Amino acid sequence: MGNSETKLHFRKAVIQLTTKTQPVEAADDAFWDQFWADTSTSVQDIFTLVPAAEIRAVREESPSNLATLCYKAVERLVCGADSGCPSDNERQIVLNCCRLLTRILPYIFEDADWRGFFWSTVPGAGRGRRREEDLDDDEDSRPLAESLLLAIADLLFCPDFTVNSHKKSNDQAEEIHSLDSCEYIWESGVGFAQSPPPNYIHDQNRSELLKLLLTCFSEAMYLPPSSGSQTHNPWVDFFCSSENRHALPLFTSLLNVVCAYDPVGFGFPYNHLLFSDHRELLVEQAAQILIVSLEHDGRQSAGGALQAAKASTSTAVEEQGMFRNSFAIIRGNFNLKIQPPSGPENLFVNYLSRIHREEDFSFVLKGLTRLLNNPLVQTYLPHSTKKIQFHQELLILFWRFCDFNKKFLFFVLKSSDVLDVLVPILFYLNDARADQSRVGLVHIGVFILLLLSGERNFGVRLNKPYSLRVPMDIPVFSGTHADLLVVIFHKIITSGHQRLHALFDCLLTIIVNISPYLKSLTMVAANKLLHLLEAFSSQWFLFSNMKNHHLVFFLLEVFNNIIQYQFDGNSNLVYTMIRKRTVFHQLANLPAETAAIQKALQRNKKSGFSRTNSTDTESMEGSRRAACAEPGTLKASLEATPGLDKITEKSRVSEDGTLVAVPNSPQLNNSAVAAGSDTESNSERDLEVSRTESVRSRLSSVSSSSWTPTPDWVLSWKVKLPLQTIMRLLQVLVPQVEKICIDKGLTDESEILKFLQHGTLVGLLPVPHPILIRKYQSNAGTAMWFRTYMWGVIYLRNVDPPIWYDTDIRLFEIQRI
Repeated sequence: MGNSETKLHFRKAVIQLTTKTQPVEAADDAFWDQFWADTSTSVQDIFTLVPAAEIRAVREESPSNLATLCYKAVERLVCGADSGCPSDNERQIVLNCCRLLTRILPYIFEDADWRGFFWSTVPGAGRGRRREEDLDDDEDSRPLAESLLLAIADLLFCPDFTVNSHKKSNDQAEEIHSLDSCEYIWESGVGFAQSPPPNYIHDQNRSELLKLLLTCFSEAMYLPPSSGSQTHNPWVDFFCSSENRHALPLFTSLLNVVCAYDPVGFGFPYNHLLFSDHRELLVEQAAQILIVSLEHDGRQSAGGALQAAKASTSTAVEEQGMFRNSFAIIRGNFNLKIQPPSGPENLFVNYLSRIHREEDFSFVLKGLTRLLNNPLVQTYLPHSTKKIQFHQELLILFWRFCDFNKKFLFFVLKSSDVLDVLVPILFYLNDARADQSRVGLVHIGVFILLLLSGERNFGVRLNKPYSLRVPMDIPVFSGTHADLLVVIFHKIITSGHQRLHALFDCLLTIIVNISPYLKSLTMVAANKLLHLLEAFSSQWFLFSNMKNHHLVFFLLEVFNNIIQYQFDGNSNLVYTMIRKRTVFHQLANLPAETAAIQKALQRNKKSGFSRTNSTDTESMEGSRRAACAEPGTLKASLEATPGLDKITEKSRVSEDGTLVAVPNSPQLNNSAVAAGSDTESNSERDLEVSRTESVRSRLSSVSSSSWTPTPDWVLSWKVKLPLQTIMRLLQVLVPQVEKICIDKGLTDESEILKFLQHGTLVGLLPVPHPILIRKYQSNAGTAMWFRTYMWGVIYLRNVDPPIWYDTDIRLFEIQRI
């Protein structure tokens, strides 16, 4: 009864606000206190009792009342931060103000005329109220946004509200403004050795404040993508600047909370159904705040931060007491100003780039891999372990770490721990390949693998045997992690959603980068590579688009790398090349006459190959087929990904092992290739021809209607096909294999494989070509893609309450499948 009455009073206050034609004075506390004095208003109540239409109505018809409501709510937060929220009533008022501002802010941001409101100066607000004796007269007021952000930061380290108090029972209350928040870091890990006792009330309060903070940062959603790449987010810029005295402990707290989280807990079956996990929501919010705060132009911030870290490594000073931390170097130089060319320095990026202790790297990597592998955990009891859903945020966070801290990237690659990142990424790629609502997930996974593949150690680590048996709908095989990668990439290309065609050249580039280091591919992986070449080298496919031949160049480079650098252990691939030698001969003899080109294109139009699903080999036990998105699923649109030449730079491996940059040629852009169907079976080779044609029928949907292939165009790239090494191999080995088969009457391929294992081509092949590596490089295009993808994920993940639902988002479009 009482709860219904308080909701009724709150609803009446909202109606009064929307119907008043005259401005309500800011001094009328009795009226304004109605919005936050009620102790029974949950965040769901706020979103129900304050409809979107009424917020917009107040914004248009009574703008002064909306402005006063925002100002008064911020004022109460500032007062709460000043006082330290000593009473339950004050804490509830702070939470109600948080919920109200979380509801209102998106409607402020969607109107261009209102966006500057929070950055206007309001007399009496901000730190002038707190420390007037320390400030000049002209600093006695702050923009409302700065006052709000500083209040949130203070409240996130408020004893007995969001952190455990350190005071003894007979001590006076802790003064929040003299409090050293580095002693109140939320979780042990990087920079902090003590793990505070868990407190679910504190976790809930932190989550409310972080939700408001994320809403503040979301102004970026309401700016179109064209301008987004050129503008900074002022909310993030200020919050991550030296104006925020809690920047270091807050960054550390967010990072440690994410990386220390273990959703399985003590491992009791079905424990997630018996007990509420209040930490999960906090971890998800912390991950989202981190990825948004770390969104910074890497070409400016990371370079400056890394230079600063290198310049100051010799000045590290360890602190006394139990709070020894690896950030002593940062705290010792906290006032150091390193201003990038544009915009203030992002301290979160700075701190991330300065992490350097191996134990800290190990903590971060183990935490991220534990969470990324959580959905892959298999148990005898179905649904007995908790499965997290924020793996996309974790992948973005891992990307930020690798992009801003190269020492962390090298740490990941120096051991087989990188495979604990690889396997879940491949699992997500395979699982999401047919779902158009998860195209962004496939992209971020491919981008991470492209980044890793630019380093030699990644290719070397892939030779470790794959012993896990994560259920995926791929052929059962016994091989290495490289085989797993090739098989899943083949699945993505041949049975993925057609919106993934822009990733084909990225997928093949990853295989090219790792190919010089692959010691032994299985027959399954070898057949998959040859199957791709067979599909991509068909005449109609080569002639149907002006860039399709680039895919053939990538695959030929893979075969050349393996032959020249890893011939001894790859008898399976060599045998498959011999068996499929007609594919290479047809490429070498590709016709370039106009009549032949037209005939090839016409042949495709007449062909009506249908897709067959029954020809896949047996998948792993317990796996489920990749499913399309269910009707009604929401998805966020994405910016177009830049061409391969924009996101990679070529480097040759010199004789001493160092990389030498190679100038980019305007040769490789995104391949306009659509996805096909996986219709090849390695155990039923008599069906290979029909299966290849089935793949081709899917690929044929892509053509350039305004472009016509010419003989000159065909010849321009045909003469550059790198077939010399392959043709020489076939010239030497084919007669030998045929002779053995005739002389010994061999019909079993195992005998041929034994012969190839002991064979050699020393002195018979051309001089090995230098290894060419295409390394990822950051650029404005991928930065814009990451921004739209990141905010799209955040929008779709925050549905309780639906913070941004039905607002005028301009960064991307929300579409229903």
